[in-house]
Amino acid sequence: MQRERRSRIHKPYARTLDLPPPFRLVVLREVGDAFAHACAHAAELGAGTLVFVGRFDVAEFAVVLEPDEPLASARRAFYACMVALGDALLAPAPPEKPIVIEWPDAVYVDRGLIGGGRFAWPDHADERAVPDWLVFGAAIRTVSLGREKSGLYPLSTALEDESFGDVSSERLVEGFTRHLMAALDRWREGGFIPIAKEYISKLRPEGGVRRDIAENGDLGVRRAGELIECRRLLPALKVPSWLDLSTGGPRL
Repeated sequence: MQRERRSRIHKPYARTLDLPPPFRLVVLREVGDAFAHACAHAAELGAGTLVFVGRFDVAEFAVVLEPDEPLASARRAFYACMVALGDALLAPAPPEKPIVIEWPDAVYVDRGLIGGGRFAWPDHADERAVPDWLVFGAAIRTVSLGREKSGLYPLSTALEDESFGDVSSERLVEGFTRHLMAALDRWREGGFIPIAKEYISKLRPEGGVRRDIAENGDLGVRRAGELIECRRLLPALKVPSWLDLSTGGPRL
């Protein structure tokens, strides 16, 4: 996946994040929507632009990517981004703290929903053509604002509640960018198979089956070598399983 800059960006609001090259930062205030902003302006922002929302309770961000292959296979970049997100969460996590992905997009910590990733591409893009851009967005709950009511939502959690070392949004986003660069480098050097293996290793375990990812991103589930289920990526990405549309963050 290419990461060259093609246009100048504007920073509407300054906030300190230490991002490696070639990432460039756009920061929105709390009322902003990182994913919507990145999708609406992806063509002008260019590859490597990271849009960050300065929220206290949720690490919300989106990154613009430029693929170099047709959309049907380029959509697998979603998996590379989820690998990077998972690795960024592992760094500040307590030892042995279980962090798993519920295919394809939801992230759980110790059985509690923490957030997830989402993905977009240009409307009406041809599956057989290289799209102008892709956008990966994520939201991870860092702090439970109503901690006294946490017992009412046993299926959700926050990084602070799980005793993560540094729960700041800035540090999580910085880690994500570095892990994403490493994942994209592995893809470029060794093909997609290493990324697929890393992503599958982060999925919630399923006994007695083997899972693989097809060229179009679909997840195959096999038992004794026979395909028993095919989970289609395209329709799954259209409706994020973890997202509360009313808040723009992870559902409770």
